[in-house]
Amino acid sequence: MEELRSAMDDHLNQMADLVQKFSDELRSGLRPAYENFMGFFHAIDWTEPWLIGLMGFYVVLLLITFSSRKNINFQMCLFFLALGGVYFAERLNRLLSENWKSFASQNYFDPNGLFLSVLWSGPLLVIAIIILINTLFSLCYLIVRWKKAELRHRARLARNKQD
Repeated sequence: MEELRSAMDDHLNQMADLVQKFSDELRSGLRPAYENFMGFFHAIDWTEPWLIGLMGFYVVLLLITFSSRKNINFQMCLFFLALGGVYFAERLNRLLSENWKSFASQNYFDPNGLFLSVLWSGPLLVIAIIILINTLFSLCYLIVRWKKAELRHRARLARNKQD
């Protein structure tokens, strides 16, 4: 019994060491990504009116998404509009990079489109995912209602046959 306890303690210590090494490796691997993100975040002047307006647009869009969750047709239109916004992000980035002096204090719109991907396409994709999840839940609810109606119909037919 003592050998078993000793083997279990050795195994648990080995597992604890592995978990510790894994978490240290994960932290050291994610450190550059975190520092890049923080540099990106601090490089943006968040007091610019057009950025505040963009954030307000996303808040309104999110409120519309949640308030219209029962209206599947409207949500599908919103879903395709959001995906259309993502689709046209490259053209929008090109247009905004040519005209940035008229609305911004610095040129955020690089040729790779990183800024627009993060602040335009990212939130639109999140909203599209929310709509997609809501649609899947609505479809599950509809399937349950359909199956219940089918079972009621079969029970009614069976009862009519007996009479």
